Amino acid sequence: MGGPATSLLLLLFACRWAPGGANLSQDDSQPWTSDETVVAGGTVVLKCQVKDHEDSSLQWSNPAQQTLYFGEKRALRDNRIQLVTSTPHELSISISNVALADEGEYTCSIFTMPVRTAKSLVTVLGIPQKPIITGYKSSLREKDTATLNCQSSGSKPAARLTWRKGDQELHGEPTRIQEDPNGKTFTVSSSVTFQVTREDDGANIVCSVNHESLKGADRSTSQRIEVLYTPTAMIRPDPPHPREGQKLLLHCEGRGNPVPQQYLWEKEGSVPPLKMTQESALIFPFLNKSDSGTYGCTATSNMGSYKAYYTLNVNDPSPVPSSSSTYHAIIGGIVAFIVFLLLIMLIFLGHYLIRHKGTYLTHEAKGSDDAPDADTAIINAEGGQSGGDDKKEYFI
Repeated sequence: MGGPATSLLLLLFACRWAPGGANLSQDDSQPWTSDETVVAGGTVVLKCQVKDHEDSSLQWSNPAQQTLYFGEKRALRDNRIQLVTSTPHELSISISNVALADEGEYTCSIFTMPVRTAKSLVTVLGIPQKPIITGYKSSLREKDTATLNCQSSGSKPAARLTWRKGDQELHGEPTRIQEDPNGKTFTVSSSVTFQVTREDDGANIVCSVNHESLKGADRSTSQRIEVLYTPTAMIRPDPPHPREGQKLLLHCEGRGNPVPQQYLWEKEGSVPPLKMTQESALIFPFLNKSDSGTYGCTATSNMGSYKAYYTLNVNDPSPVPSSSSTYHAIIGGIVAFIVFLLLIMLIFLGHYLIRHKGTYLTHEAKGSDDAPDADTAIINAEGGQSGGDDKKEYFI
């Protein structure tokens, strides 16, 4: 009888008085804090709050149980520790220039009956040092195998190393981790092995360290490598379309590391070689048909030799349409247009002068009978015409 009701009461009683965190009722006098993570050298703020202080003050203690602040009163003489907020419901302090030794559990206490506490775990991140690359000693030959090592110390937790060549990622060995003598930080290392090609000459091999304390900032070291390889060559004519009577230069453009220092020019069917020099150009001061043929240039360095070929066909000396001809045609057209305009202007000017002279002679003839000079004749002609009209009216 009453079994279900009795069971419910017993359950509520057990929940109310369960030990530790099993207490399901809200304790307004229980302070609360939060865990914090800070980078070494930075500043961390520890905040402790309570809803019902019961006329008691809050207190902060370090991992060594040394009191830092009791209410607004400083207890430990450490200028790095400063008071931020002190009210009956909150006590906040800041620790600047945080060191790895500051890591641990900090305790916030309120001296009620019984004393209540809250823990705040402060994690200090060790900043990794700039990585160091070793293993590169001197220039490499094409198709040699290179092995580079990278190392960085001081990270906490252990950092991760990555490799790249320019924008290309290199797959190195997994990062190796070793604890530092201080027992708090770690030294990480990695190595990468790859075969070099001529395209790697002058390339930068970069080792980067990735760690949450860097907050996305780049911390890397690069090693520029030099690769020695055999030369290549290409013959370039100047001008590109040689004609009989022109001056021609054949440039032998050699590339390599080291750059070719000697050039040997030959013409097929011609013995001995035409020219051996440190200059790469073969000069023809005045081309003629007999210069046509296949020419070879051998570029040589201490890494080897390379021979390039060029077939020369000497064309007739007739002009070739070029940009200069187009330019001259444009100039000729402009000059012709200007001459045409001048002729039009001369025609109009002549026509005007002829008309003006005809009018002058007509007026002069009409008034020349009684006039002493030409001007008077014109005036008389004008007046005479009106007079004539009067006379005609009179006779009518």
